[in-house]
Amino acid sequence: MDDEIIGVIEPRAVRRYVATGGIGLLGMILLYIAAATPPVDPGWLAFLIIMGLGSLFLSWRLWQASGITLELTRQELREAGGRVVARIENIASVDRGFFAFKPSNGFMMRLKTADSAVYAPGLWWRYRRTIMVGGVTSGTQAKSVADLIKILMVERDHAD
Repeated sequence: MDDEIIGVIEPRAVRRYVATGGIGLLGMILLYIAAATPPVDPGWLAFLIIMGLGSLFLSWRLWQASGITLELTRQELREAGGRVVARIENIASVDRGFFAFKPSNGFMMRLKTADSAVYAPGLWWRYRRTIMVGGVTSGTQAKSVADLIKILMVERDHAD
């Protein structure tokens, strides 16, 4: 029963629409300004175009990534498609405290060993030994998954 799903984090539709819409709107406004009233300096025009296109690209990536559900099993936290976020055996700590540096409605995990960098905007990201989960997620689901991970860590440490 190691592959049984014991916790789920699903992105919330309203948060997903607001986040992607806000970033997409920013991109459209920047491109509109660049087209309707272009600045005299070509550097500022390039800045507006690059930032506008970058915002639209980020909005598109956020929409893609926030359509994925995270699943917790006794072995790992993973995306519903199978990509592993973190293995329980590699998690050193979980922090979801009020003053923790974490995403909105989420939590932070520290790994024992570094892993490859991954960025799924609005859902989770990993850089070396740090994983952040949250953004467009449900706060109650993220809290319960963080607590379940802590329980699994205690079980893991007492089994050794």
